[in-house]
Amino acid sequence: MRRNHKGKNYLDMIPRIKAGLKWKQKENGTIEIIKENKGLLNKIAITLYGMPKETRVSLDQYGNFVWLMIDGEKTIFQIAEQVKEKFGENAEPLYERLCTYFKSLEANGFVEVS
Repeated sequence: MRRNHKGKNYLDMIPRIKAGLKWKQKENGTIEIIKENKGLLNKIAITLYGMPKETRVSLDQYGNFVWLMIDGEKTIFQIAEQVKEKFGENAEPLYERLCTYFKSLEANGFVEVS
């Protein structure tokens, strides 16, 4: 369930990879997040329509860098500063993009932000 962050500065929040989430770093450095398709509707879709039991999400170069920065201690702002240092102007508009990215990760159940 998505938490309400109303009234809090999202950049001051700390992301954590969701407990039990499977992910791996492939030989080429790409991060692949592996999410099991659970629940009754997913079971029906798996059985009737051949939907895969897992969904695999591969991150791009920015996502890979950000994912590896998530350690449960750094704030989103601190991660943003590292992104700015590594990618410079190519990451702009940095804070808006990064907040949107973390909200997407959170909505998909990949991270928790508190």
